[in-house]
This record gives sequence, structure tokens and C-alpha cells, in this order.
Amino acid sequence: MENNIIAKPKRYTITSALPYANGPVHIGHLAGVYVPADIYARYLRLKGEDVLFIGGSDEHGVPITIKAKQEGVSPQDIVDKYHAIIKKSFEDFGISFDVYSRTSAKIHHETASEFFKKMYDDNKFIEKTTEQYYDVEASQFLADRYITGTCPHCNNEKAYGDQCEKCGASLNATDLINPKSVLSGNVPVLKETKHWFLPLDQYSDWLKEWIVIGHKDDWKTNVLGQCKSWIDQGLQPRAVTRDLDWGVKVPISGADGKVLYVWFDAPIGYISATKEWAIEKKKNWEIYWKPARNADGTLVAGREKETKLVHFIGKDNIVFHCIVFPTMLHAEGSYILPDNVPANEFLNLEGDKISTSRNWAVWLHEYLLEFPDKQDVLRYVLTSNAPETKDNDFTWKDFQLKNNSELVAILGNFVNRTLVLTDKYYNGIVPERAELNENDKTIINEMAKYRQSISGSINSYRFREALSELMNLARLGNKYLADNEPWKLVKTDETRVKTIMNLSLQITANLAILAQPFLPFTADKLAKMLNFKELNWNDAGCIDLLKPGFQLNKPSLLFEQIEDAAIEAQVKKLANSKALNETKAATVKAAKQNIEFEDFAKLDIRTGIILTAEKVAKTKKLLKLTIDTGIDKRTVVSGIAEYYEPEKIIGQKVSILVNLQAKEIKGIQSQGMILMAENHNGELVFVSPIKDVIPGSEVK
Repeated sequence: MENNIIAKPKRYTITSALPYANGPVHIGHLAGVYVPADIYARYLRLKGEDVLFIGGSDEHGVPITIKAKQEGVSPQDIVDKYHAIIKKSFEDFGISFDVYSRTSAKIHHETASEFFKKMYDDNKFIEKTTEQYYDVEASQFLADRYITGTCPHCNNEKAYGDQCEKCGASLNATDLINPKSVLSGNVPVLKETKHWFLPLDQYSDWLKEWIVIGHKDDWKTNVLGQCKSWIDQGLQPRAVTRDLDWGVKVPISGADGKVLYVWFDAPIGYISATKEWAIEKKKNWEIYWKPARNADGTLVAGREKETKLVHFIGKDNIVFHCIVFPTMLHAEGSYILPDNVPANEFLNLEGDKISTSRNWAVWLHEYLLEFPDKQDVLRYVLTSNAPETKDNDFTWKDFQLKNNSELVAILGNFVNRTLVLTDKYYNGIVPERAELNENDKTIINEMAKYRQSISGSINSYRFREALSELMNLARLGNKYLADNEPWKLVKTDETRVKTIMNLSLQITANLAILAQPFLPFTADKLAKMLNFKELNWNDAGCIDLLKPGFQLNKPSLLFEQIEDAAIEAQVKKLANSKALNETKAATVKAAKQNIEFEDFAKLDIRTGIILTAEKVAKTKKLLKLTIDTGIDKRTVVSGIAEYYEPEKIIGQKVSILVNLQAKEIKGIQSQGMILMAENHNGELVFVSPIKDVIPGSEVK
């Protein structure tokens, strides 16, 4: 055997996809990425491995700038807000990151710039001048998410310049039919701009050998299939820069107004986060990302694979973590490559695709408020129903069923019966085993198998299977108690009962260890009841984890029933969200045909104040208003009587079109029109200035 083959790595670098800091984390993120990554990291730590588990917020890219424009704040305000929410949610949920960083950090900008500059100096990019959409009115090139239009594949009229969210097609902005700018609503023009590209096509043969051949036996089939599809379709050069003012500035001359494309800078965030962690911990960051080298730069024989790099992602990130980022690492030349990328499919919610824009989601920060101390219930449900090989569905009824029928009735029931009986019979002191019968020996042999079987499943990234095995151990314990019925035998054979309870306690102790990666809060609670000082994975399988005479602490319930009312409240919450979105969809009309700016300029819209208001006789909808327009005081007839009582709107600030041709309505000369908007209930509301302005101020 060659001496450069390493059977077991010295350390593990585990990354989890960086969530966009433009909104909170939801259960789809948890099921797809963070729960499986956390299980893997906790498992390795319990084995005594050197583990670095990396997380962080992705704070660049168009979704951030769009959110900022929507809320009228700066991009930094947006990322500061959501980074704090996301980080706290992860902490409260027990995701055990060693470091949770952010890509707006100074160390990240420096690291990403250095990475780009190294590749640029090594001539790893190609420079191209291409035509890109440009908004003349906004004086800005339009990134993909700043352009909408009709999808050429499914005719969805709200497709983006990079993707159609209805049919899932990957698009270029120039593919869109009837494109328009999100910034101004105008039709954009094509204008030349210079960018730098990563020539992925030049690495096709290397990628095919590394992925399709090199990892055909250890990567998941869904990951391999998507990678092979991308390669077979023919890889194309991919821009690594874009025209934006939010992001990591391109660190070369002649690149003013350009930043690194977010797909390029975001994965480098794993490296910059490692540097941040290493500075704080006084560690050497490079050993987690780079192979050992001799003084002349050559690899040290036998040490090429000392670090195992694993990326946990969702399937929408496969191309970036399996093709683009590895190509970047390979082209840069000094980094290790990922050993595995166990991507999951998508989790749906109550039979519908999770959608942040439609608020069709279960948000982690809200769950933690509404179900305090039930972190492990959600971890259990998401793991037992994880979308490992295909899309799966989360329902609140299933959440309740898995808690009540599995966590409470199986795991909780066995542990509670064992500890309560031990407390009752022996004052919480572990009894001594007597002679073992064949049933006892079978139980001992079966119990000893679970550490290996669960390890095998986790090592293969089959977390559903691993969790199922954990529950099978609890089922084994329940069956052992039910078959032997110590509560009956205690009256006739106390010696036999001591053996039964001793073995039941050993199973309980094994559960405390083996449950830790999956149910950390529960495992810690159980460890305290067992008076364990330290958990170690390699101790699992032992039948003497609790020595005779050892004093246990008082027992308490591990889990509680979740009642129908709590579930009904969540189902109702989702129903309200759906109804609200359906109302919006029904009431929001398509944009009217574009007009010239000169046409808009003819409209004279001013701010005003309602001075008097009264109902128009013999009508249900009309109010007669006197409005101070700053120009004059004039009468306007408005159809808002169904929504407002006259006396309550006196003093209301309004926007009024003052140069509308006067019209007689019910014998009243109406001189203008106040602007109103329709809310989700179909009610008319005033379009009013937020800040104080004097009557007569022009609305532009």
C-alpha cells in the first residue's frame, strides 16, 4: 500500500451554506442544511475528533439591495438586522457552530480580494466585454434580479433575469420576453460593460475525472446526477464580477463601480470565517484548508488528505459547491477540495412549496417563541422526514404525531419508566446485576450493535436512517421492560428485578450518548438525570456505563404531549397567510401600458389637508370634502363614504390631483381627485406623506 493513502483524517472542516441576510431562517433551511450538518459535527466531536463547523451570513448580492430599497434603508441596515436574527435563532436552536461569521466583515473583504487577486495575477480569468441591460433613467447596469419579464419556457410574466421561480428554469436576462427594470419599470437598453470570467469550460475534463469518476461511489446520486448534467451540457465561462455598488470591490485598476459576484465571494466566506475563528482561538487556520507542503512548495507525502472538507447544502447550491467553488480552489492552487457534498432536496410545507415572499413558511425565530423548550421536537421531526433523496413535506399534524406517538410514547416512555422504577425501588441507586438469562444476553448483544450501525449511517450522511436506529434502541428497551414486567416480579423475585432494572438503565445510558447528535437538549437533560459528567461516543455499547451503587438524580419527563389547540393555531396561522396572499393576488392588477415621461409630467399632484367632510345626500358612497391644496381651498367629491366617517377624517393629509378637469357629481362641482390605495381587505386607504409637508407640496 502506498504511504500517501490516509485511512482516517486528522481533522474535519464542515461548512454549511451561508443564508442570505435578507430574511429569517425557516424550516426548509434547517431540514436541508443546518440540522444534518449539526448532527454530523456533534457526532464527530463526541468521538473526540478535531472539528471546525463553519457558518455565517451571506450579506452581499441583489436580494440584499432589493430588500433595502423596499424598506427605504441601506443594505448595511438590512444585513445587520437579519444577521442578528439569524445568529440568535441558530444559537437558541442549538446549531453548534464553532464560528458564525458574516461576509460584510473586514476580514472577509480582505480574504475575498486576496483570492481574486491571486487568480487574476496567475491569469486564471478571461476578460470579456459584453452587452448587459442598463436602466437609462436610473443610470445603472441591471443585475439579474433587477430585471423581470416573461419566461420563454412557461410564460410566467414575473420571471427574473437569472431564474424563473415558477418552472425553475435557469435564465439569462437576455432570454426574457418584454424585460423591464425593477428600478424604474422602464424597458432597459443593452450597453457594453467589461467583466472578468472564470473559464469553467477549460476545466471540464478535470471536473469529469474528479467528480464523475473520482466520487461515483461516495457522493449521493442526486448530487452526481446534477453535476453530470451540467458537465454534459457543456460548461461556459461564468462572470466573477458585476456592476454594483454593494459587495467586495474588485481589487484591480480599471474596475471602478464593480464588485465580486456574490457566488464568487460567498463560498470564500468559509475561509474568511476560519481565519476569524483562528485569530480568536490562536490557531493555525491553514491546516483546515490547505495540505501540508515542504519548503519548496511540494506536497508532503502521506499528508495530502489530513483534513476532510464537507459542504452541507441544499440542491439549489449543488452547482456552486461541486463545480464552481472546487474549480476556484483548484485554479488558485493551494487549497484542498471537498471530500463530500451531501446536498439535500427541498422540504415543502403542508403540500406547498415554501415561499418567503408569500410568507408560506415556519420561521425558526417564531417557532422558538411559540414552542419554548421544544427545540429537539423540531430537530427530530425534520430529521425523521429529511428530504435526503427526494422532496418531502412538513405538516403540523405529522409534527404532533411524531412528538406524541414517538418521542413521548417510545423514547420518553422507556426512559421515564426505567428511572421512575429505579427511584421507587432503590432510591435512585443503580442495582447490581445477578445471573443473566438468554433474554438478557440477547438484549446485551443487540444493544452493543447500535453504536456501529448509527455510526455507519452518519458516516454515509444517512441521518434519517441513523435516527431510526436510535429509536429502535428505545423500542428494544420498551420491549424488554414489557416482556419482563418488573413491576409484577418485584413482589416475588427481587433479585431478578435488579437485573432487569440494571440492564434497562444501561440501555438508558446508551441512549443518552447516542441521542446527543440528534437531540442535544434531551441528551443533556437525560445525562443530568443519570448524573453523567461527560458523554463519549466510544463508550456506547458498554453494559457497565452505570456501576452498581451509583447514585442517580431525580427523574423528570423528557417530552410532553402537544395538544390539538397548539397545532390548530399553527394551521390557522398558515391559512391566514394563504388567504392574505390570495387576496393580494386577486387585487393586484397587471401594470398598465407604459407612458412617456412627458405624459406623467402633465399630472399636477399636491399634498393637501381635509378641512371639512360631509355625506352627499341620497348616496351611500360619496363624501363632499373641502381640501386645502396650498393653492386654494376647493371642493372634491370622493367615493370613500363606505370606509370613513366624515368627522373622523378632518385634518387628514392627502395627495390630490389638482389639474383634473372639473366634473359635476350629484349637483356638486368636484375640482380634483384624492389618491387612494386598496388594502388586502379591499378597503380604500389614503395615500399620505409620511413626514410633515406643507399643503401644496408637489408629489413627484
